[in-house]
Amino acid sequence: MVETAYIFPGQGVQYVGMGKALYDEHEIARKTFDHANKILGFDIAKLCFEGPAVELTKTENCQAAILVASIAAFRVLLSDKTEFTPVVALGLSLGEYTALVAAEALNFSDAVKIVRFRGQYMEEAGRENPGKMASILGLDVEKLMKVCEDSGAEIANLNCPGQVVVSGTVEAVDKAAALSRERGARRVIMLDVSGAFHSSLMASASHKLAAALKGIMIIAPKIPVVSNVTAFSQDDPTLIKENLVDQVSTTTRWEESIKNVTKRGVTNFLEIGPGTVLKGLLRRIDPDLTCQNISA
Repeated sequence: MVETAYIFPGQGVQYVGMGKALYDEHEIARKTFDHANKILGFDIAKLCFEGPAVELTKTENCQAAILVASIAAFRVLLSDKTEFTPVVALGLSLGEYTALVAAEALNFSDAVKIVRFRGQYMEEAGRENPGKMASILGLDVEKLMKVCEDSGAEIANLNCPGQVVVSGTVEAVDKAAALSRERGARRVIMLDVSGAFHSSLMASASHKLAAALKGIMIIAPKIPVVSNVTAFSQDDPTLIKENLVDQVSTTTRWEESIKNVTKRGVTNFLEIGPGTVLKGLLRRIDPDLTCQNISA
């Protein structure tokens, strides 16, 4: 058996058709999507399989959709004989909820509900406090911290060496983009998102999420789950909830999280869910790491 870290993707990996092959071929995947339909009160399976893309991409829809598709893939994996022994789980932003389900700290029904709320709250915060996000390639963190200091933008995601996402008001992010180019960034990519996620502009979403999480039971995970906020695992349910709240409006530390997992001696990763974004980030963090995909 191979000691493995389970990793789960976040918002942005959605695509029309995700989960359809699993649904057609595996009863456990059909049950997962059908259960989610009942929880949400609408046909999220149809939205995943048929779109339209403009509806699937909305934050209030895509977060729940990605979680459901990822858990369907995870359950298919568990239903087969597998060589992998999970020793830790983590997910990028939204993916942390999927990791908590996989670690049996959060039940699927509650995860679907709270992630749906999370998406709605973030969408609302984006309308209340308009902002944007940009991925900065080829500029080190120290220089980007100075860029943020000079522009008013905030560091949202520390994804991997040479790839950092900044977030904030439209004016601040535009200024950060211009300064980054002036100071040597190889490329700046404006992200197609509905708000300034992982920044202080999401404060209202954090407050609403904190209230909603009071009604959700989280227990100690069966395997460690690494927090995006701290880059370390936490088994205290109260602190897990606090980190989930803070995660919405603070920096996600994916690169540091992966490095802390490898310090445990884990070098094999299994990306479970739509896309291969995390595999690409791992390659940038440490090319010696092994990553396989269980696609949704």
